[in-house]
Amino acid sequence: MGLPPAAVATAEAEVSEEERTGGAATVHATGRNAFSFPAANLPDAERTRFVIGNSFFRRNWVQAPASTKARDGLGPLFNARSCGGCHVQDGRGQPPDFTRGLSEQPVALLMRLSVPGQGPHGGPVDEPTYGGQFQNFAVQGVPPEGRVDIRYTTVRGRFADGTPYELLKPDYRLSRLAHGPLAKGTMLGPRIAPQVIGVGLLELIPAAEIERNAREQAAAPGPIKGRVNRVWDAPSQQVLIGRFGWKANAATLAHQTGAAFRDDIGITSTAFPEEGCTPAQKACAAAPRGAQGKAPEIDDKTFRDVVFYQATVAPPARRDARDAQVLKGQQLFRQAQCATCHRPSYTTAGALFPPLSEQVTSRALTGQTIHPYTDLLLHDMGEGLADGRPDFLAGGRDWKTPPLWGIGLIPEVNGHQRLLHDGRARGVLEAILWHDGEARDAREAVLRMDKAEREALVRFVNSL
Repeated sequence: MGLPPAAVATAEAEVSEEERTGGAATVHATGRNAFSFPAANLPDAERTRFVIGNSFFRRNWVQAPASTKARDGLGPLFNARSCGGCHVQDGRGQPPDFTRGLSEQPVALLMRLSVPGQGPHGGPVDEPTYGGQFQNFAVQGVPPEGRVDIRYTTVRGRFADGTPYELLKPDYRLSRLAHGPLAKGTMLGPRIAPQVIGVGLLELIPAAEIERNAREQAAAPGPIKGRVNRVWDAPSQQVLIGRFGWKANAATLAHQTGAAFRDDIGITSTAFPEEGCTPAQKACAAAPRGAQGKAPEIDDKTFRDVVFYQATVAPPARRDARDAQVLKGQQLFRQAQCATCHRPSYTTAGALFPPLSEQVTSRALTGQTIHPYTDLLLHDMGEGLADGRPDFLAGGRDWKTPPLWGIGLIPEVNGHQRLLHDGRARGVLEAILWHDGEARDAREAVLRMDKAEREALVRFVNSL
């Protein structure tokens, strides 16, 4: 698959500093393909590799045995047939529209499972019958683990000026379980697929800067006290600072990608060589394997190409950064203390973590002043958003501050703006109104804003 039409995206030298979200890697892009361009400063010699990684990211894997030896091994259990099945157009997933009935099963919204306790590296303990992730699809001859059912209730409130609002509160249930009931005390964690842009730049934010965020918040007055998550990184076999995932439970793109291949698509790799079949799942264990029965099902070179592709997907430039309403919204964003957690800027340094540092370029990504608007820390966001599920040092009410860059382009790329970890929020303002815990003061500040101020705040966030 080739690159999107070049006429739609260009690197513009005249773009101002605040508009260059990814430094020299930034592309000026809007529309359906806004999240699918390579870093603007990526050397020509490496763009072919970007295209190869893109192909394996987007195209479906197939059930083994198959004549397509480079892409067989789907499942036996899976949530999607490709990375792009969840990250459509490299963008954000959304929950299914259950108002149309219960026939539609989620693809880009998955369910993590765990039981109380800690695993050998301090992470969650998998549910013994269904594993660490609930897979509602399976290859022929293997039963899916079951169905995901979602019901919403309406939460109503009012702004200080009397304007009413409504939020959707989801309730998740697993039904038609193929192997009997879940273990007692099983915890369920919904996760929506986020957009892929700029993730290589996030990996190159120095660890010292993330730790600095935590120190400064700890020393400052007020309730905002973000914490670093420290997690086991399977590719490098060491504990590192978490930066990816909704609870910062993955330290590197290599780990995040390997875990997603195994858990989401059922594709094994060097770092994740075992299928996700539990002892109770006999048909899963007996199903044919890809790569002619050899492990891993995705070879190291192809795996590195997919990681390279994700690492070099460019963040789009900001829009309307000098607009008067946007500038007013930026001022309100700071006044409400949103910028404490959504830290605007960093300078990237170093190389991507081993064992990929020699195979995945960082020359195009290092030394860039970027504007992701995140501190990459964990924050207690209150009971309303809690999933009750710990993940390494993250508690059941903790969530990582997500980056905000590109958020205003999600409707153009994906046709919706479902936000937060499970897509419950139908836009920026609803996402803010779900904030609680450490972010309660920020939410209360927004509740006191009048209509013009709320519109300016949303316009600013959507300009990022």
